[in-house]
Amino acid sequence: MHAVVGPNGAGKSTLANTIMGLSGYMDFEGDIIFNGESIKGLSIDQRARKGITLAWQEPARYDGLTVEAFIIAGAKNKSRNTSRKALDLVGLSPDAYLERAVDRTLSGGERKRIELASILAMDPKLVMMDEPDSGIDVEALEKIFDAIQFIKNKGTTVLLITHSATVLEKADHALLICCGKMVEKGPVDKIMEYFGKKCIPCDHKNKPDVV
Repeated sequence: MHAVVGPNGAGKSTLANTIMGLSGYMDFEGDIIFNGESIKGLSIDQRARKGITLAWQEPARYDGLTVEAFIIAGAKNKSRNTSRKALDLVGLSPDAYLERAVDRTLSGGERKRIELASILAMDPKLVMMDEPDSGIDVEALEKIFDAIQFIKNKGTTVLLITHSATVLEKADHALLICCGKMVEKGPVDKIMEYFGKKCIPCDHKNKPDVV
């Protein structure tokens, strides 16, 4: 489980969007190597089929689509039992949620957990989560962390995009980026120093004075 941390505007979400191959993020220098091969020229669908997925900071709404249909859409095993198990893992009652619509009647925390349930059903090789703690309460966050740990224990690589020390603490390894560049990497304790100093020594022209 890796964390990518840095201030707002550092390029954290841009990095995830580029790895996922979203529209507007396909024109870049260098390459993206996944499982030993380049995925630079692949579409989102092709990358998804290779086991790459991205959980949005603000999950989408799908008017008219039930929670069960949403979870099953990308699942490897398209059974009701898959949906029920995935909802249980994120702390939502299957009986209360399977027939609900993925729309504005769901809170932000509920939508985040349902999106994570859909990812559990996909059984991906790499899941990127953009600000997993954004807009949710403490109870929901604990359920999300439990589900993330379950994904990790199954052998999935997890990439947490965050500027939260709370999320960083859950990771095994971390990268610190600023202005689109990696400026530090290493154990979480090493990168956690950033949250105390709010900056690290660098050559950026706008760097603040750090005491």
